[in-house]
Amino acid sequence: MKFLFIIQGEGRGHMTQAISCFELLQELGHEISAVCIGKSRMREIPGFVKEKLHSPIHLIESPGFVFDKKHKGIVLRKTISENIGKFGIYKDSLIKINDLVLKYRPDIILNFYDILGGLYNAIYKPDCQFWVIGHQYLSLHPDFTFAKGRFLDKTLFQINTKLTALWADRYLALSFKNLPNGRNKKLLVLPPLLRRELLLMKPKYHDFFLTYMVNPGYAEDVLHYAKKNPNLKIEAFWDKKGAPECYRPLPNVIFHKINDSLFLEKMSQCRGLVSTAGFESICEAMFLGKPVMMIPVSGHYEQACNAEDAFNAKGGIIADNFDFGFFHKHLSKNIYSPEPMKFWQGEFRRKFLSLLDENYHYQKCQNSTFSENLQN
Repeated sequence: MKFLFIIQGEGRGHMTQAISCFELLQELGHEISAVCIGKSRMREIPGFVKEKLHSPIHLIESPGFVFDKKHKGIVLRKTISENIGKFGIYKDSLIKINDLVLKYRPDIILNFYDILGGLYNAIYKPDCQFWVIGHQYLSLHPDFTFAKGRFLDKTLFQINTKLTALWADRYLALSFKNLPNGRNKKLLVLPPLLRRELLLMKPKYHDFFLTYMVNPGYAEDVLHYAKKNPNLKIEAFWDKKGAPECYRPLPNVIFHKINDSLFLEKMSQCRGLVSTAGFESICEAMFLGKPVMMIPVSGHYEQACNAEDAFNAKGGIIADNFDFGFFHKHLSKNIYSPEPMKFWQGEFRRKFLSLLDENYHYQKCQNSTFSENLQN
């Protein structure tokens, strides 16, 4: 079958999921004709994404968050107003997606949580299947735990999730733990979509903490707590524009420009992960049996939900800041086992293959019926 990917460019999670899916589909003999990535003014598309997605990559202007002056929290009102003001730009992006669909004629469009993917499917109604994939779609499951309070944030999160999946044929909901599929026949609960390099790694425990921040403004917090705990070694990853590949602001702190291979290598060696609450990084740590302390991005309701979900799956603890000293004390009292995540993740290939086979046979049946109708 032929696929076309649409990927949200905020953070690294959706892009690394797309790489894993790309590699698996190619291994199974499928074709990924083209990749659309929603770009953001604040972030660069990491070099490893372009290296590993061996298909034509098309960058498109797509809705994204607006952050405060310190590049930490999300400013909700500005996010809404700025994206509404770019309607004309996004209209051009939809036309670009449609041109690619008409050119390559995919059997399946796979959307990694980009809002333009859902809008495109609703407006243009392409003659192919439209699937969506991500942890966010688990919010459509009856057993999903939402972060408490914040009714407006919850409502906007649900609206955004539904907009990315308008008239979707399949919802592939990635989950920290195994759950029944529920009543919605279009919803399939799947294990995390982890990269093959991670699956082959043998964890070690060196004397440093790993940290990843989705917004570079959190570097101030990392440095603040690093100064308070000079005996603790910290290796951090960020995607700050213009930053050098390696930057050492303190004797006990190193900042690395985001690099997927180096990040996984450090993940396999660290004592524990201190991170904003992105789904992918938490899953990687859980798979390796590494403890996690999660700091949800301020104003980012989706990350608050991620943290609650990971905590319920015994994947780590939730904190308000990058207090490495607090995390260091926590580690002396708690042990994390990788076995539950390893067992659950091992089910991905079987479940995904079953889904592809089901769709392939469905398409053959549809094509056969169409041919018979023409003959009659």
